[in-house]
Amino acid sequence: MMINTLIIDDEPLALEVLETYISQMPQLNLVAKCANALEANELLREHSIDLIFLDIQMPQVSGVEFIKTLSKPPLFIFTTAYSNYALEGFELNAIDYLLKPISIDRFMKAANKALEQFELRNREDDADADGHEGDGKDFFFVKADKKLVKIKYNEILYIEGLKDYVIIRMEQGRVVTLQTMKSLEEKLPEDKFKRIHRSYIVSIDKIKAVDGTSVDVIEKGQVKQLPIGKNYRDDILAIIHQNKL
Repeated sequence: MMINTLIIDDEPLALEVLETYISQMPQLNLVAKCANALEANELLREHSIDLIFLDIQMPQVSGVEFIKTLSKPPLFIFTTAYSNYALEGFELNAIDYLLKPISIDRFMKAANKALEQFELRNREDDADADGHEGDGKDFFFVKADKKLVKIKYNEILYIEGLKDYVIIRMEQGRVVTLQTMKSLEEKLPEDKFKRIHRSYIVSIDKIKAVDGTSVDVIEKGQVKQLPIGKNYRDDILAIIHQNKL
């Protein structure tokens, strides 16, 4: 189990400390660091984030104000030098509230709370509408051309983002649907699909070759090269190396 993590703090030292602590917990994967809420807001549109370490006092938009802007916020832990914000933090359902300077043992306690909550959420998400555990379905439906279109996972080559639309490229044609890359990425099985660029998600099974800058898939009998974004390179190369002979 890996939790994608984001740090938001306008203090460089605080960013450095939290990055060091996160690197010591194998369950936490640091996706990015942000100096302010506006930068973080853009990043949340592009990445699937499970946990945020969030400073409360920041210029322009405070941590509290930022959380209130999110309709479905990830798990979050407030960090601050001021204890008087604790009550408001917990009223917003913060996992924990860390006072600076943050010690490693206090950080680990908060991170373990987040891990427990993350596991609980996953168990709840695995239950379907009838109250049964996830049944390993190999398809999903999307709205396209005023219909609900059935898409099988094993037929998808890759998914391309275009503003508020996504194009699902398949072995037999394509489907265009109105939704964001992030929302679709969150619904796809992590063991079958991987985000490789802000505009591309690829089926891991359909990858034919990889280098440091692109992924090859076969589309309509021809090689199609998909770019690898610099923020995604390490993740996709890690998957390749795990399966390398």
